[in-house]
Parts: sequence; C-alpha cells; structure tokens
Amino acid sequence: MSANNPTARKNHNPKIAMVLSILLAGLGQLYNRRYVKGIIFIILEVSFIVTLAEFINYGIWGIMTLGTLQGTDHSIFLLIYGLISIILIAFALTLYIANVRDAKKDAIRIRNGEKTPTFKEGVRNVWDTGFPYFFITPGLIMLAFIVILPLMFTVALAFTDYSQYTQPPRALLSWVGFDNFARLFFETGGAGNNIWQDTFISVFTWTIVWTLVATTLQISLGLFLALLVNDPRIKFKRLIRTILILPWAVPAFVTILVFAAMFNDRFGAINTDILALFNLSIPWLQDPFYTRIALIMIQTWLGFPFVFALFTGILQSISKDWYEAAEVDGASRFQKFRNITLPHVLFATAPLLIMQYAGNFNNFNIIYLFNEGGPAVRGQNAGGTDILISWVYDLTFELNQYSMAAAITIILGLIVTGFAIFQFRRTRAFKEEGNI
Repeated sequence: MSANNPTARKNHNPKIAMVLSILLAGLGQLYNRRYVKGIIFIILEVSFIVTLAEFINYGIWGIMTLGTLQGTDHSIFLLIYGLISIILIAFALTLYIANVRDAKKDAIRIRNGEKTPTFKEGVRNVWDTGFPYFFITPGLIMLAFIVILPLMFTVALAFTDYSQYTQPPRALLSWVGFDNFARLFFETGGAGNNIWQDTFISVFTWTIVWTLVATTLQISLGLFLALLVNDPRIKFKRLIRTILILPWAVPAFVTILVFAAMFNDRFGAINTDILALFNLSIPWLQDPFYTRIALIMIQTWLGFPFVFALFTGILQSISKDWYEAAEVDGASRFQKFRNITLPHVLFATAPLLIMQYAGNFNNFNIIYLFNEGGPAVRGQNAGGTDILISWVYDLTFELNQYSMAAAITIILGLIVTGFAIFQFRRTRAFKEEGNI
C-alpha cells in the first residue's frame, strides 16, 4: 500500500515518536505534526509536574518512611498522602500511556500514507466514540477517592503496628509486613497459647456456624411455610400471607431490641412468664451457648418473611400441568417436591439465597444490638457471640487495635468476595441455562 501511495513517508519512524512521547508527553505528536494535540499534552504534563510534583514526592517519602521525627510527623497523614500520591501517579500513567499509543498510532498512519484526521475531526471522533467515557470519568475519579482510597488505607494499616500503644503523632508507625497475619494464624505465646490465634479461631468458627445454621433455618422455614400456604386445600391465603410477612414490616433493629428485653435473664418475658411455668430459668445473656441459640432463633424470625415471599411467588409460577403429569405417573408428594418443586425454586432463587448467606456472614446489627457480642469469654479479646465483623468493630472502637482490625477486615473481605464471585458465576450459569 505504501509503495503505491505518494503521500507515504517511509522514513517516518513510529519508534522515534514513541521515544519522544516517553521523554515528554506531546513531543511525539509534534514529531507527527499534530501540533495542537502535542501542545495540549505538553501543557498537561508540565502543569501536573509544577502543581503536584512536590506533593507526590512528599507522599512517596511519607508512605515509605511513615515519618522520622517522633512527635512532629503524623504517620497516618503521611500514609494517606502516600496513597493519594499513588492514585495520582496511576492517573498520570494512564494519560502517559494514552499519549505514547496515540503518537505511535499516528506515526504508523503517516508512514503508510493513510490520511490523518485534523484536530477538529479528531475532537469530533473522540466526542462521538468516547461520549460515555466523558460522563463516566467524573464518577471514576470520585470512586477512586471515596471507595478505592479507604480500601487501600485499610490494606496498608494491616501491615503496620498501629495500636493504642503507637498513636501518632506521639509515636511513629512502622511497617511490620505480615506479622499481624502471623499472629492470627501461626504464632504461639510463651505460655503455649496466643490470645489472637485462639480468639480468631473461636470467632471464625462461630461466624461459619452462625452463617450456615441461621441462614439455612430461615430459608427452610420460609420454604416450609410457602409450601403450606400454596397448598390448594388452604383457605384464607391472603390473610395468612399478610400475617406471615408482618415481621418483615417491622424495622429489624426494633425487633432485635424487643427480643433483647424478652430474653433478659432477670426480667425478660421468656424466663419470668414462660419458662417459670416449668420452674426453669435459662441464662440467655450470660452463657454463650444459650445466647447463640437465642440469636439463631431471632435471625430465623427476622429472615424467613423475605424468603417466604420470594418462594411464594416462585411456587405460583410452576405449571400445574407438571404436577398432574407426575400424578398420572404415580409420583408421591415427596417425589413431586424433590423432582419438580425444589429444582424449580432453587433454579430461580439460588443467587438470592447465596446473598442471604453472605448477608448473615456480615450481619453486624443483630449481634451488636442483642448483647453487643457478649458475654465475655476468658482468655479471648472477643465476646462469646462476636462474629468477625463485630469483632472488628470492638478492636477498632474499644480496644484501639487498628492494625489487627485491618488484617481481619482483609480476611473478611476475601471471604465475602468469594461469596460474591460464586453468586455472579451462578447467576450467569442460570441465564445461559435453557430449561430446568
């Protein structure tokens, strides 16, 4: 093509354009005779260097050292400045890469003799093809500083020694690597135990048990009640459905506080009015075992109405012809439930049910409002009913163990992310699936 094209410039080298763009943004465009674009890139780079170079230099120094003068340097501020500098550098590198690629692309066009658009044509093309990006960009910038920056800060804290004994600016923070994670998983104290490891194992185990048992019970109860109400022999279905959905209408925090009063060991209605008839009194708020049972029952009460409403809608969409065909084949009630009802319900609601498990895994409200994660457990720095998220809250606002809280938050985030990825994969599988 270039051999037959008189406008082709074989001596125009794209590598030179790339090198010039790397040396200074815009030089490659000037080499390609795209003067307006080149001047814009030069202005952007020079402005970036003049206005932000000193801040970025200070931020990088701060995140590397976390300060050198005790009582003067504030390690937390230096850490934040450093993270902001990293985000700014990421934005700058993105534009720099775009500048280099643009210079190379134009140079190849010139060498092949292709027509290069004028500045006005380039602006029009960018506006036509990049219109969505112009509106997305402000949101992405806000996302970087509102969401990504706090996440980066949390991750960074997990690798420091930030605690009540190292409060800036009275003391300087230090990078400790994976020591915080090692304290949770591997280290053993001098007496043969490690309070962090023991507490983490206990809290993590209870979190898993809580998530599986409480969520499975609320799903099972919701399915059982939906099957009963959907039975054709049941009358007054609308009234029954309204009554069963009422717990969902009351704000959860109100219900939890009411149950906390009902389960109170001294004056609660459970002990004084119900169990007293059998000469029983259970320490609901003093014994971790009974407190956990109470929490599971309360969560089952709070969670089943949503599942009931969800399953009710799904059950009504199942064709009656399937059940009639199954009856002709001599299928029992259990066989119809196992082969028709259950597959159809799970097929339609599995992603939402997975979200129920993920939600209960991080269900802070019920744990904190019922008994603030208590009762206390000897040899641990978490309550007997604390789950990971409530333990993080205690470490942050009561014990001031910020770095350990950040480390646990990372572990918590990875687990929840695994739930989310599994859910998205299942959702995609359902969309691609044809029939049951």
